[in-house]
Amino acid sequence: MSTRPQRPDPVPEGAVPDPAQELPAPEERERAEPPPEPGPDAAAGPDGGEQDDTARALAEMADRWRRALADLDNLRKRHARELERERAAERARTAAALLPVIDNLELALAHAEAAPGAIVQGVKAVRDQAVDAFAHLGYERHSETGVPFDPTRHEVVSVVEDPDAEPGTVVEVLRPGYGDAGHQLRPVAVVVARRE
Repeated sequence: MSTRPQRPDPVPEGAVPDPAQELPAPEERERAEPPPEPGPDAAAGPDGGEQDDTARALAEMADRWRRALADLDNLRKRHARELERERAAERARTAAALLPVIDNLELALAHAEAAPGAIVQGVKAVRDQAVDAFAHLGYERHSETGVPFDPTRHEVVSVVEDPDAEPGTVVEVLRPGYGDAGHQLRPVAVVVARRE
């Protein structure tokens, strides 16, 4: 058995020490085990873990940002390709709608020598076919007279005094228009009765 006095059990953390217990002598305190060596990340101080978390979060955000930029660039390129593809498809649809007009003009010219009087009827039929093609593409023909002047649909070329027409109405169409006010290819060129 050892002659050395036994140490009392340590006081639990947060408990009030019993005054009857002796404190270790100063020489025993010196002989006590030194505090453990600091770990590899102890140089950063007590907040070293928070700094690592912040650095990781910043790296992750930078990576997300680069990925978002790459996604945006890919989206722009894909949109440009799709836009060009749609334009080409729309040009092809428009050309296909106008092909029968060209075919019928060629037929009218081929028969013009055989029957010169029939050329007028053939040209009118081709014109009607072209007007139908424009209507099919969304550009309805407008050439009405006697309607009130509408600045969104009409372009005034001239103003005349006409006792038979109400002031502000279209009395003559010089050039037909195609399309409606919100989707217009060309406005109707008109002559309008003067307001008195």
